[in-house]
Amino acid sequence: MKLKPMADNVLLKAHEAPETTVSGIVLATTNKEKPMIYEVVSVGPGTKDVTMTVKAGEKVVVGKFTGTDVTKNAADMVLADDNFATIVGAVGEGRRIYDNIRKAIQFLLGSNMSEVISIFAATLLGFTILQPVHLLWINLLTDCFPALALGMERAEPNVMSRPPRSARESIFAHGVGFDCVYQGVMCAVLTLAAFFIGHHMEYGVWTLTNSPDGTTMAFLTLSMAEIFHSFNMRAHRASIFTLRTPNWALVGAAAASLALTTLCIYVPFLADAFDFTAISAAEYAVAMGLAVLVIPVVELVKCVQRAVEKRAGRA
Repeated sequence: MKLKPMADNVLLKAHEAPETTVSGIVLATTNKEKPMIYEVVSVGPGTKDVTMTVKAGEKVVVGKFTGTDVTKNAADMVLADDNFATIVGAVGEGRRIYDNIRKAIQFLLGSNMSEVISIFAATLLGFTILQPVHLLWINLLTDCFPALALGMERAEPNVMSRPPRSARESIFAHGVGFDCVYQGVMCAVLTLAAFFIGHHMEYGVWTLTNSPDGTTMAFLTLSMAEIFHSFNMRAHRASIFTLRTPNWALVGAAAASLALTTLCIYVPFLADAFDFTAISAAEYAVAMGLAVLVIPVVELVKCVQRAVEKRAGRA
């Protein structure tokens, strides 16, 4: 069948450019923007405003950059595999990343707030609970690695059942701001309790004064409370005991922090550098017991928050 173009249209026949040069160099042919050579088969008569300048048999170069490619560049989302299920996966991954950012921020803010409250309260009461080198150790080791591990947390089970969030929504929305405050206060109270208990276990009296044992126990309690608290951050409202997959990066960070913190207390030259005293096994157990209390306390608060949100949803 012979085709005849109309008006100012031109009928072209694809004529692929050579893949190998005269010297034998192989040319890449996968670049979409690389021009392609066409042979003019027939030419339309033209129009009143357009005079046809090409003739049949001539070769022309036409770019392969089509209107479809331009549309892709202007689109908000491009499906590379032509599968609409990819959109669901992309949305889920985006929500997971955003949730993990919020978890890391909540963890870091709550941890730093507990340190500030502990130092401020001790200053008002007239004793030293922690020294600057202790805070530096906690911020660099105890806070940094668990926060990074929270960034690798898997998506929560209800990540795709939540309605879309507003672009103007604060990162502290849905109770995150309140959680930062009460969790910071909780860790500070446990740290102060560890100091007073450590001083009493060593000297048998309750007094507001500097205490090597109290400082050591406060350091251990604060460090490990923040580590245990990082496990609370794995789920915003759900119980961490309902999560089916472990975060091995977080487990590794917790184990490393426990080992290094213990070494700082019991290795002589490290203890001297941090001005620690080797506490007894009973004092060590009490400090760890106070630290682990962050898990049941947060679980209890989450339970109350879930009940309140459920009741508000029914109202």
